[in-house]
Amino acid sequence: MKNYQLSPLETVARLALAAVMGSVIGWERQRKEGAAGLRTHMMVCLGSALVMIVSAFGFEDILGRPDVVLDPSRIAAQVISGIGFLGAGTIVFLRPQVIRGLTTAAGLWTVAAIGLAVGGGLYLAAIATTVIALLILAVIKPLEHRMMERRKDRLNRRTPSPPSEDQAVIDPDTDEEP
Repeated sequence: MKNYQLSPLETVARLALAAVMGSVIGWERQRKEGAAGLRTHMMVCLGSALVMIVSAFGFEDILGRPDVVLDPSRIAAQVISGIGFLGAGTIVFLRPQVIRGLTTAAGLWTVAAIGLAVGGGLYLAAIATTVIALLILAVIKPLEHRMMERRKDRLNRRTPSPPSEDQAVIDPDTDEEP
């Protein structure tokens, strides 16, 4: 088994990169007044990167012993599960079929995965995910609103609106108001 070590500079660089990537997504959520904003996203991404670094490189002293089996993916899996609980705290049920905070919860889960990728040295995957996530958050929302407005317009044209209080309702059989 090869003994890999991470230099102090590489460790700090990975942690700083994770914080920056978390801040990009966190800034967008802060701007949109999501339940979790800039600092929360940065902390989740940073913490996930640290957990992955510790998982992959923190047990150098016992690697290679015949009685020790390490699986860094186990700790990463626990991060993803744990973030689910944090994300659940951002979800608010306002009334039936009106839920807020799902995008923020998904964003927290995504920045946790980005942090794990940075911590594991998968920079291209982390950068690509950050860019794609930002595009989803910044570009898809206006498109979604436009599509919903068009749908509402189509439905309103098909369904006659009920008469307002100031409009007279005329009975078609008698041509008189009821």
